[in-house]
Amino acid sequence: MNRVRQTIQRIGFFALAIASLVAPAHADALPPGFVRLAEVDSSIRQDIRYAGTDNFLHRKVNGYDAPVCILTRQAAQALARVQKAIASKGLTLVVFDCYRPARAVADMGDWSAQGGPPDPQWYPKVARGDLIARGYVARLSAHSRGSTVDLALARIDDRSIAKTACGAGDADALDFGAGFDCFDPISETAHRPLGKDAAANRKLLIEAMRAGGFRNYAREWWHFTFENEPFARQRFDFRVSHD
Repeated sequence: MNRVRQTIQRIGFFALAIASLVAPAHADALPPGFVRLAEVDSSIRQDIRYAGTDNFLHRKVNGYDAPVCILTRQAAQALARVQKAIASKGLTLVVFDCYRPARAVADMGDWSAQGGPPDPQWYPKVARGDLIARGYVARLSAHSRGSTVDLALARIDDRSIAKTACGAGDADALDFGAGFDCFDPISETAHRPLGKDAAANRKLLIEAMRAGGFRNYAREWWHFTFENEPFARQRFDFRVSHD
């Protein structure tokens, strides 16, 4: 009887082992308080740059398994209210980055520290090794708290691409005078001189986001943090994934 029981146990063990090998892998569920933006407002356009190669590293950033915007629920709901307000003007938000894993922040920092010459598209006037010292790349990022977002505005009915000499040049956005992740003084929100359209678009974005409860980072016109963020003293490191 004991031999029969042992045989059954061995069969059960091997069956579980085989099942674990063939069963599909699923990403961990999001931590409590986080949501995927599309679940709150699918009308907001997503152009998540760090999940691909069209960014200042020219490769996928560690921690990004999918081009998905993840935020705290409060920040996502506030962003949806901004989207509703600007839709009446024929505009939509375009998000470039949302929650950023701590491992991604470390990846960017380590990459920057390796050094190298300027990049004419992303950091035309500063050497790669100086990006951290100049404040363009951070060793710690508000994005890892889950309530910070990088974004721009685009027209709902016109997907023409704004041309830009620096930063993301094919983000389907209005003219802001510089593209997302242009590491240059022209990206400072209040930079002058600036073209008439670019200045007006920055003002429009700032006012819309402020009305929604977000504050701007003065050195980057695209960077906003939700004022009442729920995890103001906590950073996260779960991966960015579809599910």
